[in-house]
Amino acid sequence: MDTTINIKGFDKILDDKKNILSCFKEMLSNIEENNIGTFIESLNENNEYSGISDEKIIQSFGIYFQLMNLIEENGAIQFNRQFEKTFGISAIRGSWGETFKLWNEQGIEQDKMISTIASINICPVLTAHPTEAKRVTILELHRQLYLLLVQNENSTYSQSEKNIIRDKIISLLERWWRTGEIYLEKPDLRDERANVVHYLSTIFPLILEASDLKLKYSWLEMGFDPQKLKHIEHFPKYTFGSWVGGDRDGHPFVTPQITKDTLLIHRKESLNIIYNQVLKLGAELSLSSKHNPTPEVLTTIIAKYAQLLGEKGTKAINRNPYEPWRQFVNLIELKLENTISGTFSDSKLFYRSSHELQKDLKFIRELLIEIKADKIAESLIFPLERIVQCFGFHLAKLDIRQNSEYYEKAITQILQKSTLAATDFQNWDEDTRLTFLNNAINSPELLTNITISYGDEADNVLDYFRVLRDHNILYGSEGIGSLIVSMTRSLSDLLMVYFFMKETQLLGTDLLVVPLFETIEDLDNGASILDKFLQHPMTRKRKLLVQDSQEVMVGYSDSNKDGGVLASKWNLYKAETALTEVGRKHDIKVFFFHGRGGTISRGGGKYHRFIEGKPPGSVNGKIKLTIQGESISQQFGNLLTGTYNLEMLASGVALHTLPPTDTKKQDYPIKTLEWLSDKSMRHYKNLINDKDFMQFYSEATPIDILEQSKIGSRPARRTGKRELKDLRAIPWVFSWNLSRFTLTGWYGVGAALKELKEQDNDSFEELKKSIASWPFLRYLFIQTETNLLIANTEIMKMYADLVTDEKIKSKFLNLILSDYEESKLNIEYLLGESVNVRRTGQLNTLNIREKELKVLHKLQIDSIKKWRKLKEENDPQSDQMLLKLLHIINSLSGGLGSTG
Repeated sequence: MDTTINIKGFDKILDDKKNILSCFKEMLSNIEENNIGTFIESLNENNEYSGISDEKIIQSFGIYFQLMNLIEENGAIQFNRQFEKTFGISAIRGSWGETFKLWNEQGIEQDKMISTIASINICPVLTAHPTEAKRVTILELHRQLYLLLVQNENSTYSQSEKNIIRDKIISLLERWWRTGEIYLEKPDLRDERANVVHYLSTIFPLILEASDLKLKYSWLEMGFDPQKLKHIEHFPKYTFGSWVGGDRDGHPFVTPQITKDTLLIHRKESLNIIYNQVLKLGAELSLSSKHNPTPEVLTTIIAKYAQLLGEKGTKAINRNPYEPWRQFVNLIELKLENTISGTFSDSKLFYRSSHELQKDLKFIRELLIEIKADKIAESLIFPLERIVQCFGFHLAKLDIRQNSEYYEKAITQILQKSTLAATDFQNWDEDTRLTFLNNAINSPELLTNITISYGDEADNVLDYFRVLRDHNILYGSEGIGSLIVSMTRSLSDLLMVYFFMKETQLLGTDLLVVPLFETIEDLDNGASILDKFLQHPMTRKRKLLVQDSQEVMVGYSDSNKDGGVLASKWNLYKAETALTEVGRKHDIKVFFFHGRGGTISRGGGKYHRFIEGKPPGSVNGKIKLTIQGESISQQFGNLLTGTYNLEMLASGVALHTLPPTDTKKQDYPIKTLEWLSDKSMRHYKNLINDKDFMQFYSEATPIDILEQSKIGSRPARRTGKRELKDLRAIPWVFSWNLSRFTLTGWYGVGAALKELKEQDNDSFEELKKSIASWPFLRYLFIQTETNLLIANTEIMKMYADLVTDEKIKSKFLNLILSDYEESKLNIEYLLGESVNVRRTGQLNTLNIREKELKVLHKLQIDSIKKWRKLKEENDPQSDQMLLKLLHIINSLSGGLGSTG
């Protein structure tokens, strides 16, 4: 990377910071808050801020951090733009240009490139689990402010025009100040669903369009044949997903009715998007039969559609005489109106599926090409075809996730009501379970009866499976995602889903039953479980229905919480390798659903590096992954950032699917990684299993605050027990990051590396050599180092002072600080260059925030002390202090960037 460009990029960020803070200070002055503006501008570690309320300090820093995020996002975009101008499109990491260059250097034919691009399928799945506490109003305000920052860079603007932009920025900042950022009431599922639907219906269609253009112009920039990349059949397939309204694992508020409503809302939103696009096409496709040859087949189909649609069909074509193309679009519009109304029983009057509409659009496109109107087809028809292809009539696939334990309870209740009261499926051994499930699945008789109530769990499961059945009968299965079984630990866990599918007439559909392997033990057993599942008679019977494919979900959060970062990453790598091999054995294409979070310890990080680090052959042309909480707005809230992230996903999958040939077989240090994984996990488990650990953790982090936060509809714990195993992974990571330990992203690594170096220095040196050639290894250590950079030992000690027992505090703090130093020292050595040289961007991002963060950390620590005392005394003022703490958490989240 060119150092000059990098320095100039950071100089620009500093200039932008100065300008935006000037606007912020002027806004504060306008509303008579001059002392806050002065305080922010002249902040240093010893600043006193008497006379300024804590609440205003928290609010002003919260806005400051968000402004820095916007400035840095704009700076990154400008940096990439300048970098591309200087070094060419192929120099951008993770881009289509880079992929095309690598393919071209290997002598891969353009037709092979196109067939690979067309074969890939990218499925981002939006989930709630929010550490994102911002109100939608503020997210929209961020977008407007970003656009003004971009406008302000236009060198052609006069000074008076720039003054107008500055006034608009100041006005927006005042609105922001007077609105407040976070939910004062806990958002419910409907709020979360509305937020996700907003992104799916408003943001992602724009990102999709921009992403397609980026692919097209990258292809042309490489000098490739433009005729080979013109139609939707040549482009990657994008499928979008959602968990909000379908993920019921430990979420009691996701009822069958919520799922039913969500599926219908998705359908309505998607049809409205398509309908508006069809209206736009009708307004623009103004070709006259007097100036263009009209293919006879077009005249014939217009007459046929008009006759079928009766009087309305006749009116539709009479609106535009001598404009047959527009007449046909008018008839499409009418069929869509009938589809939206849902009141017609004759399937010839409406579209039964999006595939029927796709055929009509392809028909128009081909006829336009026939009369040499290729450009019109490309500019007008392609965007609509693409929307229909990617969003269908369903907008997003709604995954249905439930815990295996919940299914066990449900079957127990059914058996107790249907047979003997003493029957307890939950405590049966695996063989007994399998005998019962196989008999039930194969029996022509139903065990359940719609008129009988079996118990809360059983009734709930049967009802939401019936919702899926009814939706499938009416609209098909396009909008229904996978049936995911959390905590899959045996074959019977998956066959339980077959049982419920059989009871609700769903076995004959193409719905996928998907195991979710989360803990280290489950990942280790995953290949064996999948092998048994794929050879099960019912799975083989359904093979054609599911198109010879099997989705497998792997969890990053719980495996990390279970065994620490190095063991988690390594066991995921091994599991994906083994699971891929099982698929090959059964001639079934296994593709992975990666349950990533926003933070690095939960699988987050740059998409291209993430995909590069996957085992060879494990990305079978398709990738599905969760985008959680704050990651949605960070990665896709801005059009240009969202476009780049989608590009990284698609180009990364394409490159992994058709990798450059490597004549030299790599000999990776597998045994060393196995040894390190085992050692790091032992160190990690020794920490978290210590009898005093829960006291240290509970007092040294704000976990007790997070458990009462208003940042999501889902409970922080699965069952409400105050045990580490019951705590969800998000608050687990969030609490450590808010207190700047970030140990979920590195603990255990330092001690393991130190031990390796002392006992087997040759293997340690071999590890160093392998980093350049093994993408997984480099990804692992860069990710771990990033967490170490975010950590701050001075602030760790401040939070540790909250621990009331001095011996417990000293014991754990010494362990943590020792491992931190060893991790930092050994990883820097392995990566071969000083962190100050390699990670200037990360360090600059932290340095530009650190003084403000330290003030907030001190405020949080002081407020935690007061809140805990008030709570202990049952003082009603504790509620007000809790609200203050939630505001601090929100501000810290903005400053740290990724916390949960």
